[in-house]
Amino acid sequence: MSDDLEIDTDDLKRRMDGAMAALRTEFGSLRTGRGSASMLEPVMVEAYGQMTPINQVGTVNVPEPRMVTINVWDKSMVGKVEKAIRESGLGINPQLNGTIIMLPIPELNEERRRELSKVAAQYAEHARVAVRNLRRDGMDQIKKAKAAGMSEDEQKLWSEEIQELTDTYIGLIDKALESKQSEIMQV
Repeated sequence: MSDDLEIDTDDLKRRMDGAMAALRTEFGSLRTGRGSASMLEPVMVEAYGQMTPINQVGTVNVPEPRMVTINVWDKSMVGKVEKAIRESGLGINPQLNGTIIMLPIPELNEERRRELSKVAAQYAEHARVAVRNLRRDGMDQIKKAKAAGMSEDEQKLWSEEIQELTDTYIGLIDKALESKQSEIMQV
């Protein structure tokens, strides 16, 4: 194959890895009936005139499976952190104990589990779309290389390689979704 007509599959793979990492982050923010520090990642607090992630105003711990605690460093921020958690839509009722905010994780009912399962499926679909868009980018690179003189055999080889990469990542997304949905539905 000609060096100047190569398709950068390493770049496509790196970008697909990025889509997988984003999916894992989104899955981590879904509450499954067990506490995790990552469930608070999307929650932002107004601190010192700007929106700040919770982990930058206090220490987030998981002392037991159904409890998350936040040790807020600045006493004046405790009320703002509590308010941000209440308004976040996590469905958790914070309890104050000085500068420590305790978040007891309630059991999920069957209806809420189904809703979370659907949200996980939406996250997975967004990741699939991202991977397919990257596939399209790769195919566009092949079309440009064809115009620059790439042979049909090379085009076919590169197309198959990109499709194989896409299929691999779609499979990984499906596997991650299946795992997350079984975790959510576990009582």
